[in-house]
Amino acid sequence: MITVSIVEDDKDICQSLAMLINSTLQFKCTHTYNDCTSGIAGVIKDPPDVVLMDIGLPDMSGIEGIKKIKEKLPEMDIIVLTVHENDEYVFDALCAGACGYLVKDTPTARILDAIKDVADGGAPMSTQIARMVVHSFQKKTHTLLTQRETEVLQQLCTGKSYKMIADILFISEETVRRHLKSIYKKLEVHSKSEAVAKALKEKLV
Repeated sequence: MITVSIVEDDKDICQSLAMLINSTLQFKCTHTYNDCTSGIAGVIKDPPDVVLMDIGLPDMSGIEGIKKIKEKLPEMDIIVLTVHENDEYVFDALCAGACGYLVKDTPTARILDAIKDVADGGAPMSTQIARMVVHSFQKKTHTLLTQRETEVLQQLCTGKSYKMIADILFISEETVRRHLKSIYKKLEVHSKSEAVAKALKEKLV
């Protein structure tokens, strides 16, 4: 079972999300928090498998909250769930360490899929966010990455898990991981979220 904590200041939305998660056999909402400060403390004290984090919180930005959680729990999987969908918020959230980025009008089934995707190593994004990633950035002409590394990075940027990337590119998961290790080294990053953020900012995909 995948455990989930929710950090969301709108109590109705928070309750609805918790009910959605608890209506399944695969997921369980262990905690809900209505502000960032208590969310940070709670997640660090009793870590779930996945955190759903709003950005527009009353006491502190969710992006700042992500940074603070990742400082203590660098392996924590955090999905942003917000009304904001502009470039700056997406980049800042990914740079802070978010593994996924969904907007609040995302269908409920997709939210559950996203939680599973993150737990499986993916980086899920809402359709409009993924479209922005794919269509709003021109590929940089000069890059240190090989063609195959660029293909792997492109798939990572659209939220694919390691297994999905392997299937799409007809390579093994171990080969995907080897390419990612090389990508991290060349881009001077240490995680998939940092790699995605740098790829977008520097227009590598």
